[in-house]
Amino acid sequence: MASTDVFGTQPAPDVWLVVATAVAALAVTVPHAVWRTARNAITIAHEGGHGLVALLTGRRLDGIRLHSDTSGLTVSRGRPTGLGMILTAAAGYTAPSLLGLGGAWLLAAHRITLLLWVATALLIVMLVMIRNAYGALTVILTGATFLLISWLTEPVVQAAFAYSVVWFLLLGGVRPAFELQAKRRHGGAPDSDADQLSRLTNVPAPLWLFLFHAVSLCSLTGGGRWLLGL
Repeated sequence: MASTDVFGTQPAPDVWLVVATAVAALAVTVPHAVWRTARNAITIAHEGGHGLVALLTGRRLDGIRLHSDTSGLTVSRGRPTGLGMILTAAAGYTAPSLLGLGGAWLLAAHRITLLLWVATALLIVMLVMIRNAYGALTVILTGATFLLISWLTEPVVQAAFAYSVVWFLLLGGVRPAFELQAKRRHGGAPDSDADQLSRLTNVPAPLWLFLFHAVSLCSLTGGGRWLLGL
């Protein structure tokens, strides 16, 4: 594939396809039975967000684990307090939505192939840091799907896949914060990202939850407008 194919623009899909992919993403996000499996993709983005920000803030990333119950763990070394640790802890719940927002920006600029290749590259980088078999299998399968779609399929298939993925990140990025809020309301998740951030900053955990909600809902609103061309 020539570099012009990757960095060039592709034709914008029909509006019906954009709407159809949004409905498909919603159908994967809302029903609990389907969400239990689909949430693995959100976990990849969540833990990848922790890992990427840890590296960007100068921390040492020891490894990432993804589990079959859709939980995950990212371990990094560095100062136990300070801005780097705060940003790393805050990156998890915000990462899927922000990745979706970035993807929506690329699609609005008609750079469908570039989005697919950037996603593939990020998954390859993440694979290097995976430290368990289930996590490696999940990332390999996800990365292979992106690679095969971007390499072997027609532009309309690439567009449908790319829009479905971005809609799913935007819609699926909203649900985890509500799930965490429900768990905390019933006394669960005592060591959640929000609680860790509260200990790091002395800002109450509910305010960090509010931030997670704000980022995900604003990303959905802004990204959705870009995707729909509004």
